[in-house]
Amino acid sequence: MFCPKCGKADQSAETYCRQCGTFLPDLSKPAKRESPPEENIKVNTVLSMMTVIVSFTLAILLYIFLGFRETTHPLIYATAGLLIAMGAWHIQTFIRARRLKRQWKRRVGQTENELGVIGSVTSGKQLETPDFENMVPASVTDHTTRHLVEKPRSSQT
Repeated sequence: MFCPKCGKADQSAETYCRQCGTFLPDLSKPAKRESPPEENIKVNTVLSMMTVIVSFTLAILLYIFLGFRETTHPLIYATAGLLIAMGAWHIQTFIRARRLKRQWKRRVGQTENELGVIGSVTSGKQLETPDFENMVPASVTDHTTRHLVEKPRSSQT
């Protein structure tokens, strides 16, 4: 492997260049798969609801078991108030995630309608859909510096 910055040969992947210190990634590994937006929205919705339930449950339990006694420390009330505020914040996060999900569904529906209009026009052969799951980016210096050999200089007299 060649260093893309300085061109030094015989480097190991997932290490640093021995000459300039640039990190050399392993380009033979497949690229990480990005999660689709629908999956991110779903995860955010579930986490928000879990946070709301846990926050309000803990605040209620604090008030039931430790609240409204003469020996209750004010920090207990502050903690319960913070849990209620966290629950309220995540309620609005949950509502925004639901709105975003509806908006995303509308946008995908519009895109499919636009593609239907474009797809109705026949243009002969169409390209196959590309497979990006196992795509590996090509190295900048791979197969380009192998022909470079250090030649001895002849002295001119």
